[in-house]
Amino acid sequence: MASKMFMGDMPELMEIILINLNNEFRSLYSCAFVSRHWCKMSIPFLWQNPFSFCQNPLFISQYLSSLDENETFVLNECGINVKFPKTLFNYAKFLKILNLYSLEMEVRKWIVSQPISSKPLKSSIYCIVNLLFKLFVESGATLDKLELYFSDFEINPEIFYSLERNEQFFLQLQDLSLGEIPYYNIESITALLEILAKNTTKINVLKLELYSNYEPRTLHALEHIIKSQEQHRQFSLIGIFEYLTKFHGIISALDCQNKSLYEVVIENCTCDTEFKVLMNCKNLGILRIHDCSNLNLLEASLNTLEITCYPIYASSIVQILKKSGMLLQRLKLESLDQPTREKSVLLETLKSFCPNITYLNLTDVEFSTQFFELIGNLPNLQFLTLWDIDETLDDEPKILVMQFAKLLPNIY
Repeated sequence: MASKMFMGDMPELMEIILINLNNEFRSLYSCAFVSRHWCKMSIPFLWQNPFSFCQNPLFISQYLSSLDENETFVLNECGINVKFPKTLFNYAKFLKILNLYSLEMEVRKWIVSQPISSKPLKSSIYCIVNLLFKLFVESGATLDKLELYFSDFEINPEIFYSLERNEQFFLQLQDLSLGEIPYYNIESITALLEILAKNTTKINVLKLELYSNYEPRTLHALEHIIKSQEQHRQFSLIGIFEYLTKFHGIISALDCQNKSLYEVVIENCTCDTEFKVLMNCKNLGILRIHDCSNLNLLEASLNTLEITCYPIYASSIVQILKKSGMLLQRLKLESLDQPTREKSVLLETLKSFCPNITYLNLTDVEFSTQFFELIGNLPNLQFLTLWDIDETLDDEPKILVMQFAKLLPNIY
């Protein structure tokens, strides 16, 4: 059987092995040298996401060797006169994960390592980035993950034409992240988002980092992307440099995903009535909140709740704790800079409504009778993390610590 595998008679077993080595780049690299067949099987895995592990930017040359004569002429116009040897593989076709910012940084490092004429570095970088982006699209690659993070990079109009002709590039996309959009680049990025909205239906992870003043066309494209997906499971919305106060239908669009949405992350937002749509998400299980206000508007039945605020007001989260009730198993409440407000209300609510917690993470805890009663009322508790209790313990008698320890026979 071993000889058959090395001869290539068991490709399905070989593929399983390589899938399990997907993030073990050194092992994959070694596999490529076992035999010609192993090399043919391993290379596609190695080149799915080369920007995450390649320390030497010379791998950019492997892509550039696939450029045609017209595109090579464009390189010459940028002051780059390098002869690229032909390669055994069409490496661009294997790409599965693309981060435009990482692509830009690797191209920058590659150019610095090359002899180049007096052409400005910045213009050469964006010329090559656009050439590579177009190469990826036209090579037959199908992305699994796309991260749209930009510095000064602008997308050439011809790339949109290529995307329209090569729909397979986004057809299998499952993970999409959108970072800060430079103001001068909004139009081209919006055009790209509109293509995504048209050609993607399989995105299950969507992360948006937004300003509050994006143009209506951009926001409409994002809304359309959310509504177009078949099984959207994870959604993140993060305000950049300021609180998001208006959501222009983006949150409301989650109602179209009420059967599949499982995890929501919100950061730097002032919640408004749009967030009540979460009540309709039948399978929502995880809600992670960082530095948001109007939390009293959030009502959902959860098994995992994480809140980090400056500070936490217990009265604002009582309703969601009550609604989650016996479903709640994992709870993290981190009140930053200041102690949790209305702590007694919080402890009483947890004791009365949430007896099935298995993971509990709290800040500024006092060893009080009420806190001991809560811990004693959590028979399934397995993991407990307490922060900022030093000042309390300095003044408490040892008997309280011993009493607390007796409540934790099964916690690890």
